[in-house]
Amino acid sequence: MKTLTLEDTQALGRQLAGVLRPGDLVILSGPLGAGKTALAQGIGAGLGVDGEVTSPTFVIARIHHGGRVPLVHADAYRLGAVNDPLGEVDALDLDASLEDSVTLVEWGEGMAEQLSDEYLEIRIDRHDDESREISLIPHAGDWSTRLASLLK
Repeated sequence: MKTLTLEDTQALGRQLAGVLRPGDLVILSGPLGAGKTALAQGIGAGLGVDGEVTSPTFVIARIHHGGRVPLVHADAYRLGAVNDPLGEVDALDLDASLEDSVTLVEWGEGMAEQLSDEYLEIRIDRHDDESREISLIPHAGDWSTRLASLLK
């Protein structure tokens, strides 16, 4: 699917929030500036979490409470530079809150998949005209069914 502006990307995030539930793992990938955090902001708004959703690059992970489901928002960007990125993801203990929250991991491809057999991968590609191509890739579980209801 295509979004034309960052606001459209946030709006898509709000729509996605409607199909998210406790225990969901969402992995966001795309280059710098693609709109990963904008999508996360929309998801946070759609879930009704407290506070502003910002990039957790320097703190690695933030938990946003309130709303219908808590949001654990992690950023694995800096973990790619360590000797054992999989071990670092494991050390974040994200699986401790996985059952009770939506866990969203930016830059998590190749690392965060170990957290759950069922997850949604979202790839974002930004074009020169600032539009974005967003691919929703379900991995196991009932993601295909949930996404079909979203895309009607």
